[in-house]
Amino acid sequence: MKVAFYTLGCKLNYSETSTIASQFVQAGHSVVQYGEEADCLIINTCTVTENADTEARKVIRRTLKHSPNAFVGVTGCYAQLQPEEIASIDGVDAVFGTKEKFSILDTIASFEKTEVPKVFVSDEEEITEFNESFSFEADSRTRAFLKIQDGCNYNCSFCTIPLARGASRSMPFDLILSRIQEIEKSGYNEIVLTGINLGDYSYEQYKFVDVIRLIESSNVQSRFRISSIEPNLLTQEILDIVLSSTKFCQHFHIPLQSGSTEILGKMRRRYKVQHYQDLIHRIKEKNNDTCIGVDVIVGFPGETNQHFEETFRFLEVLPVSYLHVFTYSERENTPAKGYEQPVPYSVRKQRTSRLRQLSELKKNVFYTSQLGLKKTVIPEKYDNEKGIWNGFTENYVKVNFKAPNSLVQSPSVVLLNSFDGNNVQSTIESIQQTNKMENVRDYIPILIS
Repeated sequence: MKVAFYTLGCKLNYSETSTIASQFVQAGHSVVQYGEEADCLIINTCTVTENADTEARKVIRRTLKHSPNAFVGVTGCYAQLQPEEIASIDGVDAVFGTKEKFSILDTIASFEKTEVPKVFVSDEEEITEFNESFSFEADSRTRAFLKIQDGCNYNCSFCTIPLARGASRSMPFDLILSRIQEIEKSGYNEIVLTGINLGDYSYEQYKFVDVIRLIESSNVQSRFRISSIEPNLLTQEILDIVLSSTKFCQHFHIPLQSGSTEILGKMRRRYKVQHYQDLIHRIKEKNNDTCIGVDVIVGFPGETNQHFEETFRFLEVLPVSYLHVFTYSERENTPAKGYEQPVPYSVRKQRTSRLRQLSELKKNVFYTSQLGLKKTVIPEKYDNEKGIWNGFTENYVKVNFKAPNSLVQSPSVVLLNSFDGNNVQSTIESIQQTNKMENVRDYIPILIS
């Protein structure tokens, strides 16, 4: 049977799709690219915003147009929260919840079209098992994503993820190093640690700082990047290790969501603006070249012009490097859905635009500050027409540099010369040769595009 996959949402979703795909391959099926003729299509959905739900429905309908006779299964966060809504879409054959996501082959006896969709969705309380997953980025053997944590015990008033993912749970601590070593042997020079609430990693007596210590004391050569981590979980001990490390990338992505203490309280966030400000300054005082990304939500119910200006002014002077700006959208089954004083959608979009412009300014300032420095980049993609490679430095500066197509995708030291508004033009100084490209994966991972 030919199976195609389509993934929406976060990189953790892509990592989990990869694991599901490997199960199909190991069962004797073949994985084909989405858009090719297939006998079975599995769509892994997201539900973090209303747009994510809309896009999921579009993908399902698009899938049915090019493969009308294929079995269509839908899983992921949207499937967990709104299974009946998905099942009502003509052509969908089965809906799999979060618990059932990794047992599709055991759940379905025959992948044939059905007149009545089957729904396999367990209650949130039954989502207790940690399922391993791994994926890598498209067109590159540079960066791999390893999930070590899933679920969330927080109760932010705007978020559906705890309902869709269940309670926080983590990879057994004694498996982490062996999984990292397997990934490195497969040829990857950068490993990104991922999770829904990564800093809340907890297994027996081990916490996230123990994972950091384990990696730092290992003989693994790959560099490590920490994905998004909550500000209240980014402890001084973690900072001390990471900011003085040669293994960990000098790059943090730290959600803020609002620069107004009043709005943070309504969001049920677990920190105040002053704590966030102190955290950022401690990072930059330790290593001013550290890249810091920030998540911000605009248009939350009750966010007045004054609240927004607080956020804007707070971020304007804070030494962060870029922003991920999200326009608030109402989500069913969240406390914020019933909050008074909704912000008009046109106002939300205006505020989103202003912060995205500020993000560009922040990135430009940070990139320019790096000119004249030598950094390590792992070549990712090659432009045949221009004869240049691109990739990211350890502190997340996107660089271009001239080198032959035959260049081994190993860590390379580059001199950052000039900034063209998008990338930093660089010249290669040296290449670190590795022997990690000898192994071939025994399954077909799903690529992150």
